[in-house]
Amino acid sequence: MKVIRTVAELVAAIRTYKVEQPSSSIGFVPTMGYLHQGHASLLERSRQENDLSVLSIFVNPIQFGPNEDLDRYPRDEERDLATAERAGVDIAFLPTVEEMYPTTTKTKVAVSELTSLLCGASRPGHFDGVTTVVSKLFHMVKPTRAYFGMKDAQQVAVLTQMVADLNMDVEIVPCPIVREADGLALSSRNVYLSPEQRKQALMLSQSLLQAVGKLEEDVLAVEQVKAGIIERISQAPLADIEYVEVISFPSLERLSEDTLLPAQDADTLIALAVRFGSTRLIDNIRITKKKGESFPCSVK
Repeated sequence: MKVIRTVAELVAAIRTYKVEQPSSSIGFVPTMGYLHQGHASLLERSRQENDLSVLSIFVNPIQFGPNEDLDRYPRDEERDLATAERAGVDIAFLPTVEEMYPTTTKTKVAVSELTSLLCGASRPGHFDGVTTVVSKLFHMVKPTRAYFGMKDAQQVAVLTQMVADLNMDVEIVPCPIVREADGLALSSRNVYLSPEQRKQALMLSQSLLQAVGKLEEDVLAVEQVKAGIIERISQAPLADIEYVEVISFPSLERLSEDTLLPAQDADTLIALAVRFGSTRLIDNIRITKKKGESFPCSVK
């Protein structure tokens, strides 16, 4: 595995590879590091589906708000590189902030509408930071495919829209959420949780599975689904619910409260964000019902 820390060296390495292997494919996994098994699953898929696999590790300051956890975001370069090597990564790109933003950034990439709800509502400017840095990385790496976890389903939708709107020659590959054995979605921020917060955070996945269980038995209105999730999470005294939303995916359009679920031939996302102290966790589940299916819904 080659470790690269400058943009110039990365661009040169990719250019040389493309000259030597013009018909080869490049897989890319952009991350902020502190890699867990969820990241490893993306890296392994990239390795399986492409000739060259590239990882980036960069804690991107422009996607953090003024009161967010940029300074304390967990970092462990040695462990990350060991994880990357085990996953078969060919190039690991670890730039500094000064390398990525040598001057004040006057150009940003922004996707409208899809970024105004869910996490975008409480984190203004967050997705502008995400789309800007991912666009920069895409120009450097020139990947055939880029892999993103569905835990942040809004990010997947936003980046898919960006790629389509700007005719970027890359395929966005959404990958399933990876969970702990007890159901908690893997996240680098889980390390912030106290033992009691960690225990109560299980209410997130449990509330989503409970909602799906009810939808497998009966048709329910959006307002009923949301109310059930809120009621379940509220049983955790340390939980502070930021949002519970039921929306179409990947358009991210809110469904009216009286919409019946599961909708026929529709991909629906039930998404939530909950704070435990200063730690903000997100989770979601996708449901759909196809014509001819004998059961109300299936889970993705």
